[in-house]
Amino acid sequence: MPLTVLRERAPSLRGLLLPALIAGLAAGAVAWCLQQLFLVPLILRAEALESAAQAHAAAGAGVERAAYSLLFTCVGACGFALLLAGSCALRGEVSWRRGLLWGLAGFLSFSLAPALGLAPELPGAHAADLVARQLWWITAALATAAGLACIVFPRSMALKLLGIALIALPHLIGAPRGVHSDDVVPPDLARAFVAGSLAVSAMMWLILGGLTPALMRRYLRQTV
Repeated sequence: MPLTVLRERAPSLRGLLLPALIAGLAAGAVAWCLQQLFLVPLILRAEALESAAQAHAAAGAGVERAAYSLLFTCVGACGFALLLAGSCALRGEVSWRRGLLWGLAGFLSFSLAPALGLAPELPGAHAADLVARQLWWITAALATAAGLACIVFPRSMALKLLGIALIALPHLIGAPRGVHSDDVVPPDLARAFVAGSLAVSAMMWLILGGLTPALMRRYLRQTV
């Protein structure tokens, strides 16, 4: 079936939900496995530094925590996959190559840009107020997504400049910071956790970006 025909046919709700669910579960499962291999050992080391008792309790509840981590990771990945599916459908770009670009935009918006101001933190790091951090993270993610849209889609130079300003604005305002400086987490351990978290997130978005539109295209072929 030619791509032009696929573009003319808008995906149904089922054609959005089913590919997003499958892609989200696949990406979430891969991300969870990478987390267990590379990030959880760093978390346990940080907990051991913070409190030997806490580390012992966390080790005892490892299976339960891993199960909850798998659940939340897959649910989050499915949500992002649905967002990608809707974006691909609205733009009429149901191809894995375009999907990878959408995945890159998702990684920049929801992982890299917020991490530039609020890097992923291990237990024992003195962070700012949770509500303040969440508000800044949401602001940075939405501003980056809107800024990228202004840069990529319109031809107007004014809108492109607006996009650059939107991306920079949260960082110019500054992320909330903790008031304490006596962190128990060594800097090398914290850097390894940040790098690992971003790498896992990048892999998840890569899978989401490539797999979601590929499954949407396959579904459209089967229903034409």
